[in-house]
Amino acid sequence: MSVRVSAMSVLPPVRRDRVIPQLPQSFRKEAALHTENDFSNKVKTACQEQRTGTVGFKISKVIVVGDLAVGKTCLINRFCKDAFDKNYKATIGVDFEMERFEVLGVPFSLQLWDTAGQERFKCIASTYYRGAQVVIITFALNDIASLGHARQWLEDALKENDPTGVQLFLVGTKKDLSTAAQYSRIEQDALKFAKEICAEYWAVSSLTGENVKEFFFRVAALAFETNVLAELEKSTSRQIGDVVKISSNSGNLYASSKKKQPCCR
Repeated sequence: MSVRVSAMSVLPPVRRDRVIPQLPQSFRKEAALHTENDFSNKVKTACQEQRTGTVGFKISKVIVVGDLAVGKTCLINRFCKDAFDKNYKATIGVDFEMERFEVLGVPFSLQLWDTAGQERFKCIASTYYRGAQVVIITFALNDIASLGHARQWLEDALKENDPTGVQLFLVGTKKDLSTAAQYSRIEQDALKFAKEICAEYWAVSSLTGENVKEFFFRVAALAFETNVLAELEKSTSRQIGDVVKISSNSGNLYASSKKKQPCCR
């Protein structure tokens, strides 16, 4: 006797501190991907009526790119493991962590890809860029040069993805190491660049944990909304296709009914 195992059962359970009941707010309103204070009514209704399709089984791919030593690994580890290691080793190639959330009562998964910042590993890392739904471009708030390099990291990531199909986040790390004056200057440049590339801007500190959880919750929520809206659009397209098909078949039946039918014997 064969036993059928549900696809959902092979995924890890959602932790209690990964539940998102409402849309997390942006860091800066002037640089937000979603300007409303809540999820769209379409998404909320779909979740209430359990019309989210395969979203609960999907894994949304997130890639984190940026210069060597800007704190990509520390950022991911602070969120996933609530840990900070000053004596980290540079990422060789790529690594990833899986995080499960529950958004508006629906399970949702993020796969967070940590990519190497060294030039010699760019070819290795770029092969893993493909299929990303979210691109997080990181720079250090105490290193203006790393912000200058952000454009090239973005271009590299978009070579492997459809620019219209990804959500972009520009994240300044090491907020704790930036002086008030230094932070003010670099944030102005970061906000300007974020608007230019249509990215949402955040400033975080992996050392203290400041804004880290809020940031990743925001990423998960916006990626979830995008996936639900895509499912609703596909569902609508299927319904329209079915109507056209039924109408077409009805026409054929009507035409054939006018033909002389053979006698029954």
